[in-house]
Amino acid sequence: MNKSFHIKTYGCQMNFYDSTRIAELLKPMGYYESNLPESCDLIILNTCHIREKASEKMYSDIGRLSIMKQNRKKYGNDLKIVIAGCVAQAEGKEILSRNRDVDIVVGPQTYHKLPELLKRNEKLVLNDFPNESKFDFLPLINKTQSSAFVTIQEGCDKFCSFCVVPYTRGAEFSRSVNEITFEIEHLILNGVKEVTLLGQNVSSYHGMYRSKENKSKYSLTDLIQHISKIEGLQRIRYLTSHPSDIKEDLIKEHGNNPKLMPYLHLPIQSGSNKILKKMNRKHTKESYIELIKKVRIARSDLAISSDFIVGFPGETNKDFEETLEVVKEINFASSYSFKYSPRPGTPASLMKDHVEEETKTNRLQILQKELNNQQEIFNNSFLGQKLSVLFEKKGKKTNQFVGKSQYLQPVHVISKQSIIGEIHDVGIYNKTSHSLHGNLKI
Repeated sequence: MNKSFHIKTYGCQMNFYDSTRIAELLKPMGYYESNLPESCDLIILNTCHIREKASEKMYSDIGRLSIMKQNRKKYGNDLKIVIAGCVAQAEGKEILSRNRDVDIVVGPQTYHKLPELLKRNEKLVLNDFPNESKFDFLPLINKTQSSAFVTIQEGCDKFCSFCVVPYTRGAEFSRSVNEITFEIEHLILNGVKEVTLLGQNVSSYHGMYRSKENKSKYSLTDLIQHISKIEGLQRIRYLTSHPSDIKEDLIKEHGNNPKLMPYLHLPIQSGSNKILKKMNRKHTKESYIELIKKVRIARSDLAISSDFIVGFPGETNKDFEETLEVVKEINFASSYSFKYSPRPGTPASLMKDHVEEETKTNRLQILQKELNNQQEIFNNSFLGQKLSVLFEKKGKKTNQFVGKSQYLQPVHVISKQSIIGEIHDVGIYNKTSHSLHGNLKI
């Protein structure tokens, strides 16, 4: 008899990609995916350690699952609880010691072993960094979709003082060009028109390409040029990048390659050189501004988004004002901003001069007001204009469909015919807080 599973995914796009791969691992074992966790035989929490209070949120969810598991036992039914992802990597055995109803704890580099762990039917923690690549053991994704993530690089060697990624995902590792190409070709057979190349530091990609004659190392630019030749692939994106790794060849590719979408997510984190140095970011505000100027010369309509941390230890009012000045100079299409919160094991967690919570909250409100205003101005600029939209799913209203523009904006239209998986020009006539509404130009 088939069993059902449910995966709750926290955090970044990399985790959503991992969850998709975990789902494919489970299906050959007779599991089917369900959106009703209360009736499932297996529940997986795929956790993220980047956001504030990640552990607390996970333990809160485990508490609810524990009650569910105990109730199911009363009626002779079993429920297995698996904790995966970066919190699993960071806390390991601590998770089992805090709640005995958890069955398996598995890190982001070892989840490919989940099928054999489930068969062993015992309490297990597996969060080491194995010698083998998990990608050698993962089945291909067989899911009809129009847009898909493809992990090309994992881990990070930058060691920003606030970040846990080098400790939870490990050192930088790049998949081979051949392996990535094969996965994309398979996705296209399942209806994919657009791929987003993922990596913790995707712009540092350095994978091997093996031909019949020889082998060579490819940069991100080389990879983009290579996959652009794949028939049926119409759109390419990549994230997340580090400013220090955006080189001239990649900048030029944005101007030369019509398949590379005009959108660049490039975290700056702070506009203060003093804070950037404390963060160990390896770039300055001046180098960041100069880089943005270069990419906008290469592609004038390029939409820029970024990440910001406010209230980093030692951040003064002057430092914060410098961040606002950079934001106003660049004008972002969209951005993510957060209050600093310490992550155990990172250098920043040991720093003194922590900023008061009330000050962090006030600064975040000021920054987000400016960023939201810039996003509104950016979206307003498309009213009465035409956008190219790849439609991905149905909307909430009757005959409504939702897709993404070339600038990654959500766009809603009404169509009596299904347009999922199709790219259409859309005339934009209205907008809401974070999305656009338009009419099909067919």
